Amino acid sequence: MQRQRIIGFIVIFVIAAFGWFTFGPDVSMRTLENVEPRQIQARGDLASDEKTTIEIFKNTSSSVVYITSITLRRGLFSLNAVEIPQGTGSGFIWDKSGRIVTNFHVISDANRVQVTMADQSVHKAVFVGADPDKDLAVLQIDVSSAKLQPIPVGESDNLLVGQKVFAIGNPFGLDQTMTSGIISALNREIRAITGRNIRGVIQTDAAINPGNSGGPLLDSAGRLIGVNTAIFSPSGAYAGIGFAVPVAEVNRVVPELIKYGRAIKPGIGATLADERISQRLGVSGLLILDIEKGGPADIAGLQPTRQYRGEVLIGDIITKINDREVKSYDDVRDLLETFAIGDTVEVEFIREGQLQAVALTLKAVN
Repeated sequence: MQRQRIIGFIVIFVIAAFGWFTFGPDVSMRTLENVEPRQIQARGDLASDEKTTIEIFKNTSSSVVYITSITLRRGLFSLNAVEIPQGTGSGFIWDKSGRIVTNFHVISDANRVQVTMADQSVHKAVFVGADPDKDLAVLQIDVSSAKLQPIPVGESDNLLVGQKVFAIGNPFGLDQTMTSGIISALNREIRAITGRNIRGVIQTDAAINPGNSGGPLLDSAGRLIGVNTAIFSPSGAYAGIGFAVPVAEVNRVVPELIKYGRAIKPGIGATLADERISQRLGVSGLLILDIEKGGPADIAGLQPTRQYRGEVLIGDIITKINDREVKSYDDVRDLLETFAIGDTVEVEFIREGQLQAVALTLKAVN
């Protein structure tokens, strides 16, 4: 009997507790006063930096586009090719002719490219040209010039660490996304899809994620100062370190891509050996392997490596160009890109152990 009473008390307690916590207190225990929504407090005017950010987005967002690269694949049980979205990225309107600037890696594997504008209209894009070494590409869409708002172009030669910057793009496919940060460092170096180094790159902590590639990096005046190109992240997502190709490079390369379909680069008309060969010879510089007939090096009298009566005669070894040491092909390429086709440079070289110099005029190379 005692045991039954204990069990009964437990059952009553559980039922009571369950009822209380599930259904709440009885209505009779609630207050019957009239409850109204809380009064809203006016926020007042926006802060000046908020107004600046809002204005930048209003003035610039319509210049930013969403890029979808599409590839053709055959079905598993069919020979018919089907179109599959390969990836997404960002870009921006360059001019009233409908040219779009983006990263080369965004469209490099695409069979077809679509551009979605800020008004959500979708357009077929035509490939104009690319410079894979700088990870830049130009597309073109057929749109009325009245609907095109080219992005304002700024400058990157006078940037300072600590300047405020803004990124607009399509991270993870979320179009028209704006993030902000500062310039974290300047003159960084990243590797392009070709394996070549891109120098003079801007580092920023503005949030850049997959899909931001090819989008603009803006200064506090809403002007283009770089093209968001890469992130440093162990996970593949935002980790506070993003990189942008500076606008000075963009403004130099893009007109060439529009005009020629490729970047026109000044050269000396010579094939240079890997720097490791010079190291084996115990010299610092770059050995000339071959020379283009009629090219700048040939006209200047430089000598290539050649065979004579079964012996290999070592050619000239270039050590400096315009008084700047060159120890690798990248050194030569980066230095020559600071000059224009037709400029004259002084080349210092070693021939048979003797240091010599000669002037030559740069010409266009592929």
